[in-house]
Amino acid sequence: MNTAQALAAPITVQTDQGPLNLPAGSTLCDALDHLLPALGKQAEQVATAVNGEFVPRGARAGHLLHDGDAVLCFSPITGG
Repeated sequence: MNTAQALAAPITVQTDQGPLNLPAGSTLCDALDHLLPALGKQAEQVATAVNGEFVPRGARAGHLLHDGDAVLCFSPITGG
C-alpha cells in the first residue's frame, strides 16, 4: 500500500453508540452529523470530547479524527 492509499483509508472511531466508520480526513463535525440524529439532538445541545479531552463547539470543524479515536457526546452540565 502506498502513502496515498494509506491516507485515503477509512477510519473507525469508537462512540457510545458503537463503532463509526468515516472517510479519512473526517472531523468531529462529520462524526456528529452521523451520531446526533440517533440521539434526537442538535449540535448545540451536546458537549463533545475526543479521547477524553473536551472539544469546544467552535473547534469541532477543525478537529480531525484519527483511526481508533474515542468520540463522546454528552449533555453539558450547567448550574449556578
